[in-house]
Amino acid sequence: MLKKRIIPCLDIKDGTTVKGINFEGLRNAGDPIELAKRYEENGADELVFLDITATIEKRKTFVELVQNISKELSIPFTVGGGISSIQDVQKLLEAGADKISINSSAVTNPQLISDLAKEFGNQCIVVAIDTKLINNSDWVHVKGGREITDLNTIDWAKEAESLGAGEILLTSMDGDGTKTGFDIRITKLVSENINIPMIASGGAGKIEDFDKVFKETKATGALAASIFHFGEVSILELKKELNNQKIEVRW
Repeated sequence: MLKKRIIPCLDIKDGTTVKGINFEGLRNAGDPIELAKRYEENGADELVFLDITATIEKRKTFVELVQNISKELSIPFTVGGGISSIQDVQKLLEAGADKISINSSAVTNPQLISDLAKEFGNQCIVVAIDTKLINNSDWVHVKGGREITDLNTIDWAKEAESLGAGEILLTSMDGDGTKTGFDIRITKLVSENINIPMIASGGAGKIEDFDKVFKETKATGALAASIFHFGEVSILELKKELNNQKIEVRW
């Protein structure tokens, strides 16, 4: 069985880490390089860096910032935002990223998943899915959650896997930033319908939320931002408690 991963997420806007609620109301959360260093020292298993306005602003992810962050890290580092071609991925991997995350571009051009997986290997390709419950159905959203698509969340996760995704990063927009706990319902549904690793995201507020998502779903990783950024939960203490709960974590 895969050991469970604890993954801090750095949402970057204009070179600064930010955090909002339900994808809105962003506030400053600190310097991304300092946060990255702190998280590695505190026991993070991986780090996710998302340039959250790259797609909206029709520009590429900050390659220079990726280079600067990667110099400080030895843990796996996933980068997303504005990625739409093999060339984009090549630049980011050369800058130090270990994996890349695609979201809007994968929805617009599903063939991109296959092309990137063929070029760089499935293990390198993370498909991020932002999902929201509307009229009792789960729908994929793109462009930083601003635009709904006609894609059913579970169907899209399965399709992404079949196209070559090595991992799914599932964010519940309903839970994002609320600190009310991970969205167990959609996390359970998606994780039970795919055969690749899946990271749960959106809603973490306390240590018990991680315990619950790992015990009640097949998520292999859990991602959080604000509770780590603002010192509400220590990764080391979180891992100790999960270990006490007989949940296998990495040390």
